[in-house]
Amino acid sequence: MFWLKGLEKRRSLAKRGRRPMSELSTVTHFHGAGVSVKQNIYCSGHRTSQLLNKKSIGGIIVSIISIIIFLIILGVLVMVHELGHFIVAKLNGIRVLEFCLGMGPQLIKFKKGETVYSIRLFPIGGACMFDGEDGNVEGGGPGDEHCFNNAGVWARIGTVVAGPLCNFILAFIFSFIIVNFSATDLPIVVSVTEGYPAAEAGLLPGDEIVSINGEKVHLYREVQVISQLNQGDPYELVVRRGDELIDISFSPLYVEEEGRYYMGLTGGEYVQVKGLDALKYGFYEVRYATVSTYKSLLMMIKGQVKTDDMAGVVGIANMVGETYEAVKPAGLGPVVLTMMNLASILSVNLGIVNLLPLPALDGGRLVFLLVELVRGKPVPPEKEGLVHTIGFVFFMVLMVFLVFNDIRNIFF
Repeated sequence: MFWLKGLEKRRSLAKRGRRPMSELSTVTHFHGAGVSVKQNIYCSGHRTSQLLNKKSIGGIIVSIISIIIFLIILGVLVMVHELGHFIVAKLNGIRVLEFCLGMGPQLIKFKKGETVYSIRLFPIGGACMFDGEDGNVEGGGPGDEHCFNNAGVWARIGTVVAGPLCNFILAFIFSFIIVNFSATDLPIVVSVTEGYPAAEAGLLPGDEIVSINGEKVHLYREVQVISQLNQGDPYELVVRRGDELIDISFSPLYVEEEGRYYMGLTGGEYVQVKGLDALKYGFYEVRYATVSTYKSLLMMIKGQVKTDDMAGVVGIANMVGETYEAVKPAGLGPVVLTMMNLASILSVNLGIVNLLPLPALDGGRLVFLLVELVRGKPVPPEKEGLVHTIGFVFFMVLMVFLVFNDIRNIFF
């Protein structure tokens, strides 16, 4: 999931004016509820390395209030995700055995109807357990129409997809609120640097970047991400200059000292949007987080991410605490907007990662359902259950590794 320090602060202080943003910046990519990837991609005209530099504060100890904020954010995202599964399952007559927040032993539980509602010891996940799924059988067996495996295939597909879908809906709601109370960065060129490709190709201050290499651009942050990830490929820009659309092509310049390619421009014109425009830009915010997460996942697949750039639950909690401490002096409003923006980004990432076609994730279950749809008969439940169990064990091992990796990165 994406999270970045500075964006929320700029939005909350939007009415006081904003500086343009350069191409080089810092962003933190959060992947799922427990994994993140940190890359130098986005900033607000100033480096935010203090947030990510473990030595800058001599070892970080997350405050109690920061831990509480993190647990609230994670709890809300997980609850909304599982609530999506729960609601659609109920609408389709699927029996829900347990709706729980957290993992491990039960701390609090009560039963209403056929469902046990519980809070478990470790607040790092949740589950919506269906009758007949992965060997959880409480009903009347194969003939019980309320068992998950006996429901229609489309009912099961809808139930599985509903969780990630609710995360996207939540992210849009948060983004809509944020856009209404802060400023939006339009992809307007503020200045170009002499001697760099953008200036030599004829790009001018005031130009609005419409698309880059065929990819539509609505926010200046999208320009920054595209620039940061460029490996020397030429650019084909469409810019709006007055009422005219102009095509501009150039290749980026490699700067040896920085180890990356540059266009040579700064940009980002901040405007306040309301009403229907807020709905539109709320969607653009979700789109930005979605595309950026997708690109970050590709970086992981290609091996362009080091273990030092990965963070688990402890690392994410630490970043939440650092962000809170940085924004707290600005007052309650900026803090709320900052945490809401962080929750929105995390929610998008939680939705995307859960749709990955991996065992134990919603995407893995969806693969089995699509196979059933094509074959006309389901994969034997015991075989599917074994695959998901193996996947679950893998993710638990990964979580333990990331916890130790977080501790090493933060304190050593």
